[in-house]
Amino acid sequence: MPTRPAALDRVPVPALFVVSGLTQYLGAAIAVGLFAVAGAIEVGWLRIAASAVLLLVWRRPWRHRWTRHDLAWVAVFGVALAAMNLAFYVAIDHLPLGTAVAIEFLGPVAVAAVTGSGWRERGAIAVAAAGVVLLAGVTIESDVPRADAVLGLTAIGVAAACWAAYILLGRRVAVSGSGVTSLAVAMTVGALVFAPFLAPDAVPVLGDWRHVVAIAGIALFSSVVPYALEQVILRRVSAATFSVLLALLPATAAVVGAVVLRQVPTVPELVGLVLVSGAIAMTAARPGGRDATPPDDVAPLDPPPA
Repeated sequence: MPTRPAALDRVPVPALFVVSGLTQYLGAAIAVGLFAVAGAIEVGWLRIAASAVLLLVWRRPWRHRWTRHDLAWVAVFGVALAAMNLAFYVAIDHLPLGTAVAIEFLGPVAVAAVTGSGWRERGAIAVAAAGVVLLAGVTIESDVPRADAVLGLTAIGVAAACWAAYILLGRRVAVSGSGVTSLAVAMTVGALVFAPFLAPDAVPVLGDWRHVVAIAGIALFSSVVPYALEQVILRRVSAATFSVLLALLPATAAVVGAVVLRQVPTVPELVGLVLVSGAIAMTAARPGGRDATPPDDVAPLDPPPA
């Protein structure tokens, strides 16, 4: 990574994290606006492909020395990454953005509960489950058509499972020390794997220059800017603090959904969001533990898709 601008060192970490979250979900909100032009899953694939191009230009992974073993794991990681994002885009086509993001956090909370050994990790899954059940119940009973609600909840459940796989695979990929460079290759592999199924219906959208600008904006806001900011954040805080900051993301998504998409959460939904955020904070690693300080050039492999 190039030396980060000194100006960023003077910006408080929580502020950087909030900006990162806002850009992620602003990209998702722009994507929702394109769903009327192309299907959600096609827009999701265009976002992955555009992100891959931007990351390739930025990281130039061909300069890195790869082994077959490393490339194999990066490829598997890329498929999980792409599937996670595609499922997420299908979900936000049928669910409020804040609700979808909160439910998806069941994936990393479950990973923390399974891999952790303390009471906090075990309790976090129960707290998160209570929040998810509340959010799902509100969604089923809302004005959203039952078929849409079921499809959206199923899609976000798939995204949560893929996010769990993404974390486990991502940690293995991060061990190679190639960080965001691996992410560039993974994005490319994910885009290529799903291209035969989604590209024929997705590429015609690029016939309008306004759609090209929108897709580029989605990729920039949802991938490049957040990943770049999180590289700075991960070098300035411990993994424990980063985990606590993740608890801000469901609220951030709800704010973007309310302001940009006019998806104002109800009181029960707010309670569900608070429960999930609390569960995220409970999974934070203890200061000084084995996850206290991330190594250099480790990709921010735990942030959610958007």
